[in-house]
Amino acid sequence: RRIRRAPLVAFTSAVLLVLAPASGSQGDKEPVYRDCVKQCSRTNCTGARLRGFESAQPPYMALTGWTCRDDCRYQCMWTTVRLYQAEGYGVPQFHGKWPFVRFLCFEEPASALASLLNGLACLLMLLRYRSAVPRQCPMYHTITAFSLVSLNAWFWSTVFHTRDTYLTEKMDYFCASAVILYSIYLCCVRTLGLRRPGVSSMVGVLLILAFTSHVSYLTFVSFDYGYNMAANATIGIINLLWWLCWCWHHRRALPYWWKCGVVVLLLHGLALLELLDFPPLFWVLDAHAVWHLSTVPVHFLFYSFLIDDSLHLLNTEKIGVKLE
Repeated sequence: RRIRRAPLVAFTSAVLLVLAPASGSQGDKEPVYRDCVKQCSRTNCTGARLRGFESAQPPYMALTGWTCRDDCRYQCMWTTVRLYQAEGYGVPQFHGKWPFVRFLCFEEPASALASLLNGLACLLMLLRYRSAVPRQCPMYHTITAFSLVSLNAWFWSTVFHTRDTYLTEKMDYFCASAVILYSIYLCCVRTLGLRRPGVSSMVGVLLILAFTSHVSYLTFVSFDYGYNMAANATIGIINLLWWLCWCWHHRRALPYWWKCGVVVLLLHGLALLELLDFPPLFWVLDAHAVWHLSTVPVHFLFYSFLIDDSLHLLNTEKIGVKLE
């Protein structure tokens, strides 16, 4: 299964967003599937039949890049699934993914909807944050920028689950990596940078270099899924421990600290849903979609923490107390 991401909301999600898919799966390696695709392509994807397919294809399918060969793969996938089930075997995966019923142009309808809902929740809470917190707050611009990075990642997650192509897959991975790295920067600014701006600036430069190197390696050298997973998971764990230490250290001074801790623990608990990895219910709802759907409400608690913390910092600055 291709596993697919506010620092706390995003970094856990992003780690799972970038876990490695397999390059091939049992279903697409089956001779019956391969022969079916070849025969379908020869019969339906040339000459007059291809023109007939293109003229009958709905505009939304053409706009999202569905080709005649893609449709052959889709139809042959279900032919193979039915043969497996008729012989009493379990449902196979194809190209690293479970078989999903296509809805309109959406390859994974539930995951696409869940990604969209996460993006909308992020946007709604960003707007609420900007209306509740004055621009003078020390964290205002950093949090706004991070939210935009997160929105971009959710956009590409939605696009990828709508249509899996070389470009959409890479954008999904790279944008998720950007969220993870920016979450480290946000954590650094909140915990160290307010008192030592030079430290956060230096960390920011290092993170930009790390992101550039990461994307360059995956693009021009090798798209190594194992390396990608290890790199993002390592950064995610660092971010997790960093925030938990901050929560523990400020548990007596900041009455809202628990929101931060709950978000961290809740997200990691929900992430365990990915381990279930079952064939999709009704060919629509799999563990990945359930996990994405379950993270939607977490945005509201997370931004509640951000608003409380930003207002605390603003009030602390106004009365001349040293920022924590």
